[in-house]
Amino acid sequence: MAKKSASEGVYRVTDVIGTSTVSWEDAAKNAVNAASKSLRDLRIAEVEKMDMKVEDGKVVAYRTRVSLSFKYEA
Repeated sequence: MAKKSASEGVYRVTDVIGTSTVSWEDAAKNAVNAASKSLRDLRIAEVEKMDMKVEDGKVVAYRTRVSLSFKYEA
């Protein structure tokens, strides 16, 4: 029987949104850090969308939607 390569398997994908008052990069990092507390074996984080929250004509928050993939365990 052939051995499975390390990259074989089933992965699940979920979207999370991180926020930051500093930058989109910090917002993305916050999303990954928060998700890693409840999701195991994160593999890929892909930025899907970035936007800003604006109040009174000023940017008050950066938001980043991140698509995360992690190994599926049945």
